[in-house]
Amino acid sequence: MVTAGGELLASLGWIALALIVIAAIVGLAIWRGRRRGSRTIALDAALTVSGLWVMLSAVGALIIIVKAFTVDWAELNGTTTIWIGWPDDIPCSSSGAPGTLSCGGSNFADFTVGGASLGLRTLAAAAQLCTLAFTTIPAAMLAAICFQTLRGRTFSRTVTRVLYTGAICVVVLGIASELLSSISATFGLREVFDEGSEWYPMSFQLTLTPLPFVGALGLAALAAVFSQGSRLQAERDRLERETEGLV
Repeated sequence: MVTAGGELLASLGWIALALIVIAAIVGLAIWRGRRRGSRTIALDAALTVSGLWVMLSAVGALIIIVKAFTVDWAELNGTTTIWIGWPDDIPCSSSGAPGTLSCGGSNFADFTVGGASLGLRTLAAAAQLCTLAFTTIPAAMLAAICFQTLRGRTFSRTVTRVLYTGAICVVVLGIASELLSSISATFGLREVFDEGSEWYPMSFQLTLTPLPFVGALGLAALAAVFSQGSRLQAERDRLERETEGLV
């Protein structure tokens, strides 16, 4: 994910710079492929980008782990049950009249707890690691498919097993990242506020989106396609061997 903050033009500029860097990496992979006379330029470029994605994710995971044991604060980004009221100087209307803001609050999320305990830092790191791994799965799947295809083993059993494994990981990591983010955020507020405080969250607000299940279903369907392709490939190879034996 690429994010940028600031004024509109500055933010768009940073986003454009990130896209240019990505395009440059893809262009370099294509240029190297043409220079070598490769006939699989698209696969080479996809393998380069996905491999870089996985490598950067590994570096990010290492940073998350080191930070959990070396700093005294925890970054939390889960939704909690606490609500923040609007300031009094913001004009709003509870009647919902046209052209006015409706008075209300917003969920408390994306905050940092200073002087956090080791348990809270570890829980926050676990949530971040699950989220990072969940977003890295597509790159890992793409890298595996491209690598096997370049070796001439597109419909190998290895690809099928990798895809089925990826489907399981998508469900597990997707559910874990959503739940751990909310759980760690609630524990973060409970560590800051006393139980008698009005800011103390008395309950957990846990949400679960269908995205992990949809992603897992897609990977499982893709694995079934590759499995069928593997069987057809094996049947064709068998027929070719029998034909050569008759000749």
